[in-house]
Amino acid sequence: MLDHTTPNSRAWSILLLTVLAVGMVGWGMPTTGWAFQGDEAAAPPAEAAAPGPVSQSFLSWMIDASGIFGAILLLLSFLMVAVIMMNVLQVRRENLLPQSFVEAFEAKLQSKDYQGAYETARNDDSFVARVLAAGLSKLNRGYGEAVEGMQEVGEEETMEMEHRLSYLALIGTIAPMIGLMGTVYGMINSFRTIAESATQPKPSELAAGISTALFTTLEGLTVAIPAMIAYSLLRNRMSRYVLEVGMVSEGLMSRFSSVGKSGKTATPPA
Repeated sequence: MLDHTTPNSRAWSILLLTVLAVGMVGWGMPTTGWAFQGDEAAAPPAEAAAPGPVSQSFLSWMIDASGIFGAILLLLSFLMVAVIMMNVLQVRRENLLPQSFVEAFEAKLQSKDYQGAYETARNDDSFVARVLAAGLSKLNRGYGEAVEGMQEVGEEETMEMEHRLSYLALIGTIAPMIGLMGTVYGMINSFRTIAESATQPKPSELAAGISTALFTTLEGLTVAIPAMIAYSLLRNRMSRYVLEVGMVSEGLMSRFSSVGKSGKTATPPA
């Protein structure tokens, strides 16, 4: 039996390290200006020099340049972390295929306590327990009907897990689109500055629009890439557990096939 408390702890550790890394990047980068400074040797005397641009940190520059697009992407990043943690906590062996339930159910079958096996499956909330309970409830109609009932419940549970995972795929899809929208908006502002300027605009006048274009693209990819990676990993993990649940449940229910053929009553009342 695999220990799945460790992956949960690792997930929280990775989340904490990511937050710390983002904070270190935002606050630890050197400050920068909006425009290039001239050569000190060619600069005019101090009394005639114009005041230089106000410097600001990289993080505040990014926030100012991102605008509403950055706020939307920040909200999506929080939502992405919440969805990832929800799926990490739900797609676990303890929730889908607990070893304790399998051993208890198999012990009931070996002692030919079919009523007790049904009660054990009905009172457990795991994936495999719901599948087995659905099969046992239809066993009086025949073994074929029981297998079909198990397949229906299995497909329903799988669809529900895939529905929860689909939110990650959605975030990974729309985050770059929002970043692209910010890119287009920033470039439009830069070209508008060029079009409305009577003379050749200074680079500092174009910096705002270009910064919006680049920062929103960066932020959109920063949200989309982890979302798609987490979606792929969790989907593969879910598929592996669903396959194991199917194999275990079919192996346990196969013991009722001979009981049904012999005419014995092996299923509790519906």
